[in-house]
Amino acid sequence: MKLNHTALYVHDLEGARDFFAEFFGAVSNELYHNKATGLRTYFLTFPDGGKIEIMTRPGLDACSSSPHAHGLNHIAVGTGSKTEADSLTERMRKAGYTIISGPRTTGDGYYESCVEGFEGCLIEITE
Repeated sequence: MKLNHTALYVHDLEGARDFFAEFFGAVSNELYHNKATGLRTYFLTFPDGGKIEIMTRPGLDACSSSPHAHGLNHIAVGTGSKTEADSLTERMRKAGYTIISGPRTTGDGYYESCVEGFEGCLIEITE
């Protein structure tokens, strides 16, 4: 069994699509729009085949931006090397995103940084 995809509700659907394309090389499918419910979605496919579904709809509730909130905490993206993790972290810093931690080797042996990405979504950038 393998995980098929993770889904995120966002307010700015096209902005989220562009964020994941620019920084992580994700490729989007065509927009799906359910006219009855107002739901609009894109599936974003990463170079290694992983997927995220980004979604929006009318009346979307705000949620806690705390890094300790219940529910989905972060998305981790592997870059293949420490050098690439460092480079991507620096690109995101220069683009104005907040670096929460790292790059560093964690106590459990992961080399990572944590960035507050688009609409506050926490992104771990790993080697």
